[in-house]
Amino acid sequence: MQVVHVASEVFPFSRSGGLGDVLGVLPAVQAGLGAEVTVVSPWYADVQEAVTPLWRGVLAGAAGQPPLPEVRVGEVRRGGVRFLFVGLACFDRPGLYHPDDVWRFSLFGRAVLPVLAQLGVRPDVLHGHDWQAGLVVAHARLSGVRSVFSVHNLQYQGRWNLLDGMGWTGLPEWAFTHETLEFHGDVNLMKAGLVFSSQVTTVSPTYAREITTPEFGEGLEGLMTRLRAEGRLSGILNGLDQARWDPASDPDVPVFTDPRGKGAAVAALRAEFGLDGAPILASVSRLAEQKGMDLLIGALPQLVQDWNVVVLGGGDPALEAGLREWAAHPRVVFAQGMNEPLAHRIYAGADAFAMPSRFEPCGLSQMIAMRYGTLPVVRATGGLVDTVPADVGFSFAQASAGALAGACREARAAFDDPAGWEARAARAMRLEFSWDGPAREYLGLYARVLSGAAPAVAGLVEA
Repeated sequence: MQVVHVASEVFPFSRSGGLGDVLGVLPAVQAGLGAEVTVVSPWYADVQEAVTPLWRGVLAGAAGQPPLPEVRVGEVRRGGVRFLFVGLACFDRPGLYHPDDVWRFSLFGRAVLPVLAQLGVRPDVLHGHDWQAGLVVAHARLSGVRSVFSVHNLQYQGRWNLLDGMGWTGLPEWAFTHETLEFHGDVNLMKAGLVFSSQVTTVSPTYAREITTPEFGEGLEGLMTRLRAEGRLSGILNGLDQARWDPASDPDVPVFTDPRGKGAAVAALRAEFGLDGAPILASVSRLAEQKGMDLLIGALPQLVQDWNVVVLGGGDPALEAGLREWAAHPRVVFAQGMNEPLAHRIYAGADAFAMPSRFEPCGLSQMIAMRYGTLPVVRATGGLVDTVPADVGFSFAQASAGALAGACREARAAFDDPAGWEARAARAMRLEFSWDGPAREYLGLYARVLSGAAPAVAGLVEA
């Protein structure tokens, strides 16, 4: 089976969060299971790896559409996977994401299938990830290619004014109705992936249920409810790169294999930041409202009574400013930005890990923390529900600073029972989050997509 993944980022070539991590592991595991796997992603200016140039030229547009700007294509082969990078002038700038991304990823979405054709790649199944690949999924359906579309975060949908956006997409006019791409007067590229794909997945079973509700559906809950009723929406839990996050071999920390060996890592983190003898509660996160980091800041007056608090992350300037102000407190550390070696030291050296997310499609940080024997304190939502057992971590229901503080008090009381805490940590470290199971689930889903009838799309006349 020839599988083509399309995503806006893929570790280690480009990454801003969990999406890049998924594409850094899942394709290689699928290749190891016998699939022929290609990953297509933009050729950003920041891609530092040695990319082998393959082709440069102008791709013809569809009937009635102008040709695309000049495209360059390069490749890297690694771990049994072929990585193809599509270079357009609009991606030749620092960073991954910018305010004009709907236009940039519309051009990318039009270019992917012609690039594959130019290189002789004919996918059996195309697997698009998040809104940046939604237009590719639509073009795949019009070309007779079956597809799966994965929602990693429904909050980001790739919306743009309908009158300004139609020409960018290269799609026929019939595709711009409320049943297809139109959404409250906008083009919606997330909706393109949802409507034109054969199957839709999310990155955890609980999130697949949540997005059928107004609280989590981001205005698309009606469509999600219909997809679920049709058997076209399911949740497949993400895995974790267990080689990259392994306390027994991690070069950035004093290695250990059980909770009793964790003491050196805790002592090292305590010494690095000059912390007192209180236990350490950590968070490694994008600083955003979704992640509930305002709740963490609001809970700090209560948290510092029981914990040292270490936060690594960047994002919302107001949240960064709030944490910088709190960092004057002797029990609060704020390291701004993302620093992977420091992240490893924090995961290994903290006693507990806070994830007060308002919603969390899957989450990887709680899996990493548990792998290092660091017990999560999480809001009961999305993938946090699916991955944190009650006899390991601590959870709270209400998205409030008070509820977070209450769960942290519960964790602090549990910490005062060393034998009980060690038993929790031991159970955490034994949990299995490998990609093997999810990769097999996806391959099974692809097989069902290929064997079944393609779902109807309003306005589409099959050839």
